[in-house]
Amino acid sequence: MAVRGTPSWLGDQNAATALRLLLGHGPLSRNGIGERSGLSKPTAAQMIARLEEKGLIEVVGEESIGRGPSAALYGVRNDLAYGVAVNVDQDGVRSTLVDLKGTAHPVASRAASGMPADRSAARDVAGAVLGACESAGVDLAAIRHVCVGVPSSVDPRSDELSSVQALPGWSRKSIRHQIEEALGCEVQVDNDVNLAAVAERRAADFAPGATVALLWVGYGIGLAVDVAGTVLRGASGGAGEIGNLPVPRGVFDPDSDAPDLEGLLGAAALDRIGREAGWSDHTFEQVLAGETLPQRVLEVYAPRLAQSVIPVLGVLDPDLVVFGGPVGRSGGTLLAELTRTAIRNHTRWDPAVRTTRVAGDAVLDGARAVLGDRLREALVARAAGTVSEDDRSRIIAARLRGIS
Repeated sequence: MAVRGTPSWLGDQNAATALRLLLGHGPLSRNGIGERSGLSKPTAAQMIARLEEKGLIEVVGEESIGRGPSAALYGVRNDLAYGVAVNVDQDGVRSTLVDLKGTAHPVASRAASGMPADRSAARDVAGAVLGACESAGVDLAAIRHVCVGVPSSVDPRSDELSSVQALPGWSRKSIRHQIEEALGCEVQVDNDVNLAAVAERRAADFAPGATVALLWVGYGIGLAVDVAGTVLRGASGGAGEIGNLPVPRGVFDPDSDAPDLEGLLGAAALDRIGREAGWSDHTFEQVLAGETLPQRVLEVYAPRLAQSVIPVLGVLDPDLVVFGGPVGRSGGTLLAELTRTAIRNHTRWDPAVRTTRVAGDAVLDGARAVLGDRLREALVARAAGTVSEDDRSRIIAARLRGIS
């Protein structure tokens, strides 16, 4: 690492500036880097030379500059490091490779019913990484970072999960440490709804400073709060864990005896509503299969859902409430409209409510976005000389094959 203030250190800082430009704008010539950085052409040439020396960029084409010779276009190498995004939930494990360019790689899936009895966090994630690499045709040694979404809050102070009810074989203690020790690379474990909120902002047209409340409605109910692009996690990682909030009596649904919001809105409750409405005895299964909930079911469900929105309005007063998860998607615009009407009819609030704009697996998409940022940060750090490549890549392949 160069000493701060020396010519070598300054050269590294300039190289990092050039790399940021290439990551942000795509391939550029020396002149293009000079123009965008505000530095001289000789300095831009030195920046390119330094990045080539570090093995971080390559010539990817040519740029015509009039009657003179064409100029070389430089781009960031996409094969330097990869990450794997993982979503573990009640249905199984899904994973996909993440690269610097944001390429859409295949998703590897493994259903919960087909997983071994001796599951653990390390085995589940190792299998997911192996599956993602095999699907994308990438060697395990290239993996540097893994991001795992789980249906639980994660305490950053103790590295502990709040619940493993949906994660058979997993222990609550030292969850990130367990997986990092097994894989030999950097691992981030995050709440699934928090990651979905990251994907929601990337997919939607939120104002930069907007506060957005994402209510995830699926097996249970969860909340993620995005304030100007930052997801609030709370001191113990438990911000948004609203499923255990008690249900006020006699306001929207006087006949309900559910003790908390999860009992009022979760999968079992939706099945009961569907059965009583004469639609289906297995309503939640049909939701998971992608079927649209009929109006007669939503007319009963929406007032209940309003009870989960009202505390959010009273505490946060968000610019927008978004319904995500399988039930939010299945209910669509009608669920949003009916819920908003129930809130307006019983309170002073009139919130903006809409359904998710994320088309695919929101948790996996959020993990991909987090990893893309992390990969770029790590590459810029290498250009700046603040970190160096080590042999951890050799460790992960051996460890993964040993435990999966």
